[in-house]
Amino acid sequence: MSALKRLKSLALAVFMAAAAGISQAQASEIDLNIPSLDVGYNIFGLSMTGSEILMYGLGICILGMLFGLYEFFKIKKIPAHESMLNVSHTIYETCKTYMKQQSKLLVVLELFIAACIFYYFYYLNATPMPKVLTILMWSVLGILGSYTVAWFGMRINTYANSRTAFLSLQGKAFPVMSLPLRSGMSIGVLLICVELIMMIIILLWVPRESAGACFIGFAIGESLGAAALRICGGIFTKIADIGADLMKIIFKIDEDDARNPGVIADCTGDNAGDSVGPTADGFETYGVTGVALISFIVLGAGMMYTQNGELALMSGGIDIQARLIVWIFAMRLLMIVTSLVSYALNNGLSKLLYGNKDEFDFEKPLTSLIWLTSVISILVTFGVSYVMIGDMGADLWWKLSVIISCGTLAAALIPEFTKIFTSPKSKHVNEIVNASREAGASLNIISGIVAGNFSAFWQGIVMVALMAIAYVTASSGLDAYMVYPSVFAFGLVAFGMLGMGPVNIAVDSYGPVADNAQSVFELSQIENIRGINKTIEKDFGFKPDFEKGKHYLEANDGAGNTFKATAKPVLIGTAVIGAATMIFSIILLLNLKLSLLDPEVLFGIILGGAVIYWFSGASMQAVSTGAYRAVDFIKKHIKLNTKKAASVEDSKEVVRICTLYAQKGMFNIFVAIFSFTLAFACFDPNLFASYLISIAVFGLFQALYMANAGGAWDNAKKVVEVDLGEKGTELHAASVVGDTVGDPYKDTSSVALNPIIKFTTLFGLLAVEIAVSAPRNVSLTLGAVFMAIALIFVWRSFYAMRIKVEEQA
Repeated sequence: MSALKRLKSLALAVFMAAAAGISQAQASEIDLNIPSLDVGYNIFGLSMTGSEILMYGLGICILGMLFGLYEFFKIKKIPAHESMLNVSHTIYETCKTYMKQQSKLLVVLELFIAACIFYYFYYLNATPMPKVLTILMWSVLGILGSYTVAWFGMRINTYANSRTAFLSLQGKAFPVMSLPLRSGMSIGVLLICVELIMMIIILLWVPRESAGACFIGFAIGESLGAAALRICGGIFTKIADIGADLMKIIFKIDEDDARNPGVIADCTGDNAGDSVGPTADGFETYGVTGVALISFIVLGAGMMYTQNGELALMSGGIDIQARLIVWIFAMRLLMIVTSLVSYALNNGLSKLLYGNKDEFDFEKPLTSLIWLTSVISILVTFGVSYVMIGDMGADLWWKLSVIISCGTLAAALIPEFTKIFTSPKSKHVNEIVNASREAGASLNIISGIVAGNFSAFWQGIVMVALMAIAYVTASSGLDAYMVYPSVFAFGLVAFGMLGMGPVNIAVDSYGPVADNAQSVFELSQIENIRGINKTIEKDFGFKPDFEKGKHYLEANDGAGNTFKATAKPVLIGTAVIGAATMIFSIILLLNLKLSLLDPEVLFGIILGGAVIYWFSGASMQAVSTGAYRAVDFIKKHIKLNTKKAASVEDSKEVVRICTLYAQKGMFNIFVAIFSFTLAFACFDPNLFASYLISIAVFGLFQALYMANAGGAWDNAKKVVEVDLGEKGTELHAASVVGDTVGDPYKDTSSVALNPIIKFTTLFGLLAVEIAVSAPRNVSLTLGAVFMAIALIFVWRSFYAMRIKVEEQA
């Protein structure tokens, strides 16, 4: 922590020195006035204002939160055997320790951002102190929002894991699928509702002249929280996962052998990486996309270019802005209703089809839920748009509906294209298995890389095809309502991709519950408890079937792996498309003209690619070093000459190792990203805008490739273990090697690129305005200082993290 204090002091000193040489800032997001939302609507004969619609929306959000909390307590009350409840409680306690440690890191990181906000608004813009404190408060609320929903997701998942494991003993497949999905829907609905409540409060009760700045502060805060929790969680979970998995090869034991002190850490990591991180990431994604759209609406909608090339309000421009903002939020509110209706219909249909079956494909109900929600969302999009903005123009409502529907369709198609490369039933996954059987780990890894590369190509094609439809639609008359309608269209595509938000979160959260349930089953050692059959029959009213239970949990884990994989490209895609809208806001604010003939533009593109590849290596280096430490500790302390579970002390030590290296890796990465952003902004605005575009594009394809290659390796191992039943063989050893390579690919580097892209873009709004407000010599000096700091932490991310030769002796 002393290192953190020194760096904090350094950052503050740099900003203090900079403040003296910086002049007044130009127009910025603080000058973006949110228009009055008291525009009139006629909703089925009822007259109401936009503000009243949002007030009713708060009621929907409160009901949605009550649904999430109701499901939380219902799941908590589901009975399970004490042995399993004790394991899930231990997992929760270690998760709680991890989250408390993360809160300390978030406080330090917030101080960096608070310093920038304070100096920019107070010293550069001479903003009154109460207003600055309001902006700072919203950045803190953004972090707290990410942190709180992440804690909620972690807690309900640690209730659901033991209940799912115990329900599997009934010998019925349906409850093993339905309970993790219930848990996921609880998280998804509550997450969206908390997000919308915060944003509606800004729209309704924050003064309009301050609302734009508060939105930016809120988005930066939630983005910072998501980046920290996503990166730390991704590093933590893969250190633990690799440490536990490698014992299968070294000692020929089962994956969740209770004697392995790494298994509890692995379960903690499942929640830290696959629950806490994605939940915070989802919270941030919905917020940032909304902020990007609001920023564009205020900057570009209802605007036109005058003869001298300046932006000016067109006739009725304020009314256009207000109506579009209310329409956007009405659509966001209705996603809660459409997701809940779709879930209820799908659950009833699935129960009818699969409720009494001993065997069924666990992926089918999840797939049908996504498609059903997609179809209902598209229908609601057209209906609501006609009612709310049908009077703004004869064809505006259906054109905007088509554009949003492109995004909604993408959110359904991208998971299908992901399953082609990652499902246990896919040809690519079976290619990995066949290659491994013939030539071991070498061809396993090569085949996984092939699958990842092909997936990035096809998913990129799908995104461009749907964006092209949106572009053509936007080009056919939307310029009568705004400047650069194609940019707004891309933002709406990202918005549409999030149109079934609770369902996207639900299928993502399904994975950690399914994974943990399998571990809870093994760690409880329930089969070895004397008289357990009679106890369960007496206390719970059924005869346990342990073999069926194991089979269901292993098969369900494969479905969880697949749908964890399907959620990643959706979030990554929205990050990139949403970031494009925010980048355009920067270009509009600074009136930039980017040209490939400009060398600064080329420099920015190359630098963006360089930073993406450094980040991928730095995040995996933290996993590599931490996993080395974890494996070394586990090998020395595992006791195979007994049937007793590993001691709590040994398990806690593995958790401590994972947390230590996760935070070391995260801090090096954050300071470097923070410093690169300020440095490139100070060097040149054109270079910086090109850099932001570059990290979005490079980051998209790096993330798609890594996420899907990792998912393919993971499910190839699952095919060997479940479908082929070849645990302990050479084929199994090769598949485990591939999976351990894929672990940091899919759950560390790829998923963390999402919040990194959004944080850099959001913070970039602040950074570039600080930079352009300074005299050129001051700006270049600051750029050099921050570039030096960034390179120091790039050096630290490898050379200070690497496995030292003397430590191997």
